[in-house]
Amino acid sequence: MSQERLVQQIRFIEELDKLKRVLRRTSLIGNDRRENSAEHSWHIAVIAMVLAEYSNAPIDLLHVLRMVLVHDIVEIDAGDTFAYDTQGYTDKEARERAAAQRIFGLLPADQGAEFQALWEEFEARRTPAARFANAVDRLMPALQNYHNGGGTWHAAGVDRAMIDDRLRPIGDASIELWTYVRGLIDETMANGLTGST
Repeated sequence: MSQERLVQQIRFIEELDKLKRVLRRTSLIGNDRRENSAEHSWHIAVIAMVLAEYSNAPIDLLHVLRMVLVHDIVEIDAGDTFAYDTQGYTDKEARERAAAQRIFGLLPADQGAEFQALWEEFEARRTPAARFANAVDRLMPALQNYHNGGGTWHAAGVDRAMIDDRLRPIGDASIELWTYVRGLIDETMANGLTGST
């Protein structure tokens, strides 16, 4: 291995430290502070390991883990776009694509292409692995909002249709997880915690 390759890899690793500063809108369970994107990526990787048995289709867990650990790296440049921010979604894809090119471009070409492909697969949600990776990405905020009395659902004034629309792709990966999440949403709505009906 060349010294230049190692230097590129170390530069990328150092760049990743910035992901710890990207705050998400969702608070940790207990509502004491907002979660950062690095914590979120770690947490959903563990969730994928724990819940892989509920996938609708056979999946390569290592591949899922690689996707979930890479998928939010673009937020170093693009920021975290809140799931219910329709204005933010108008240019989200362009911001994230530019970020992916810059950040993955710090790596040696072979690794940069590999990380780019993982990110693109996650975004496209066409493979069983990508659908499961997306499911766990959506599951954790649902759990946080449920345990935080409606959390960002309440703060943003979103309604049931918006929540269902955002979380429905969980069912594309796991009927069992989607059934569970629907129950959480039902309970949240029944308690009036989101401030909507």
